[in-house]
Amino acid sequence: MEAIEAARAVVDEQHPKARAAFLGGSVVTGRRTATSDLDIVVLLHGAPAPYRASLQYAGWPVEMFVHTEATWHAYVERELGKRRSPLLWMCADGLLLFDTDGLGARLAAKARKLTAAGPPPASTEEIDDRRYAITDLLDDLAGSNDQSERLFIATELVRRTGELALAVGRSWGGGGKWLARRLETTAPGLSTRLHHGLQEVLGGRVEPLVAVVDEVLGQAGGRLWVGYKRAGAP
Repeated sequence: MEAIEAARAVVDEQHPKARAAFLGGSVVTGRRTATSDLDIVVLLHGAPAPYRASLQYAGWPVEMFVHTEATWHAYVERELGKRRSPLLWMCADGLLLFDTDGLGARLAAKARKLTAAGPPPASTEEIDDRRYAITDLLDDLAGSNDQSERLFIATELVRRTGELALAVGRSWGGGGKWLARRLETTAPGLSTRLHHGLQEVLGGRVEPLVAVVDEVLGQAGGRLWVGYKRAGAP
């Protein structure tokens, strides 16, 4: 069963009275792989939404994100503050499978408007937190002679540096493959340089990775350790 046919069928089976549904993810963006699943957003009138579930249908792995109109807006608002909203992007870039009362079209238009506008800027406090964490990791890398330690320190540096580059570039965030994809447009070439730097660390040389990390840090104000302070929770 093809992706769109399977997506419509599984929604009809699970929620025959749904108001609207979107099929998002790699299967509709031209980046489908052998392990791609069906990411489906379903809009209901009420209960049992909201919930998320993983299932198998017609040979397809399915991730179902079920909402009401109110919970859709609440989740998007919460995710906007984090500058990372998979729900928003599934509806902005996804295929509207069906729309019984116009809700799907309204949410799709809202999602496209919000994604095009971009996320809110990262706060100075968040940027400084990221600078501090990366600086600490750089110190750990410089002081470590253990190859196993270096592997995990360097891997964490790569991830955090990519996330800082997205924050500085006022880009939408992402994890895993989406971190790499966001970097493609926000900081072209950075993923390749971080990859090379990680490989060099595994070969015994830390300098190439340190150089690219410091370059990204420089865009945010440089390394930060002395003078960093945060109040504890009461």
